Amino acid sequence: MAPSHVAFIAISMVLFSSVAMAADHIVGDEKGWTINFNYTQWAQDKVFRVGDNLVFNYDPSKHNVFKVNGTLFQSCTFPPANEALSTGKDIIQLKTGGRKWYVCGVADHCSARQMKLVITVSGEGAPAPSPTSNAHSTISSVFGVVVAATIATIFV
Repeated sequence: MAPSHVAFIAISMVLFSSVAMAADHIVGDEKGWTINFNYTQWAQDKVFRVGDNLVFNYDPSKHNVFKVNGTLFQSCTFPPANEALSTGKDIIQLKTGGRKWYVCGVADHCSARQMKLVITVSGEGAPAPSPTSNAHSTISSVFGVVVAATIATIFV
């Protein structure tokens, strides 16, 4: 195999290894999106990255999900009802870095029952990644280089 093909494969493997590492974050884990659950505590040890997904699992006859801004989050104010996510298994891809806010718009679930989630997504325009995030990037890069080197030795 020509050296230019090996270089192309190596570069491709490094780039694709990071993409393949995207994670699905099940909001609330086995409890799902429900009342009287501390979503701040749930999110505090998690690292959210651009490309990851938030998965909201809930009973659609009892709850919904609104994507809101920080002001609406603080006041538990909601956009129009037709903007609610309401399938009971809503998947939101994290496409940009920065702060993201989500609330339940049913009754007093946001204001009195803690059904609100705020996260910070690492990525372009986001704050500096945490040490855990740096470790993830290093592992992804090393994995890609090892795979690329292995492929290169097979074909050379």
